[in-house]
Amino acid sequence: MSRAMTPADLIITPRDRRFGRDQETVQQRWWHGNDPFATAFYNALSLTFPKGEAFFVESVKAFRDGTPDRLGQEIRAFTKQEVMHSREHVAFNRRVIDAGYDVTRIERQVAESLELTRDRPPIANLIVTMALEHFTAIIAQQLLANPKHLAGADAESRQLWRWHAAEEIEHKGVAYDTFLHATRDWTRWRRWKVKSIVMLKVTQQFTTKRITGMLDLLAQDGITGPRALAGILRYVFVSPGMFRKVAGAWLAWFLPGFHPWKHDDRALIGLYESDYQAAVMSHEGAAAPVAAHA
Repeated sequence: MSRAMTPADLIITPRDRRFGRDQETVQQRWWHGNDPFATAFYNALSLTFPKGEAFFVESVKAFRDGTPDRLGQEIRAFTKQEVMHSREHVAFNRRVIDAGYDVTRIERQVAESLELTRDRPPIANLIVTMALEHFTAIIAQQLLANPKHLAGADAESRQLWRWHAAEEIEHKGVAYDTFLHATRDWTRWRRWKVKSIVMLKVTQQFTTKRITGMLDLLAQDGITGPRALAGILRYVFVSPGMFRKVAGAWLAWFLPGFHPWKHDDRALIGLYESDYQAAVMSHEGAAAPVAAHA
């Protein structure tokens, strides 16, 4: 039943792309529309990715033995995508540091959170990964469906986040299908109960820690106290309101029979690909007009 929900013609394609390597100047401190709150939101999120996505990979790979051939192939493609996401966010995070931010507290908090997972059963880490992959997928859907979220970002950063979003959508069912395979002897009630409890806990920690990370970065810009908290809440719940806009997709997790691919949003991947290729062709044409007429 689980595999029937994943599109039969889905192909997970690792796209080996690099962003921001050729920038001659230091990245603008408030690179997202000169908005400290928008910048803090994406910087705080990016700082979790290198270690976080390595955790996702290990959690899923722990259950790859004995999986059906197709799911095994998808796990390998998922791994390649996540490794490249980590690489690009390492580079992005260096630019955050170069812009003058001290990220040690946020990185230490991520490391401490992951340290707590070492003694947990592998299935517990897989379920946490599955829940967080749902978070990344529904945020990714918003990033591609609603241009307002990245409208103010510089071109390289915007392309990085759109590339990451497209691949998060593409592999959104891998951790879930791995969970269904790993718990194939569980009852449906047990699966639903466990994944619901974990999602509630993950949601509390995800939102709290992202807001804490934003407060840390904003404090370094001299924005503190009620002003900082009000600005964060306005940004995530009002305009552009990422947390508000993903609420419906988040709630779908708790519906009986939920599967990430019950909502097939691959059209957004196609939209990203067409926009990306158009941008590449435009850039190449501008750089080499003679070649364009050869």
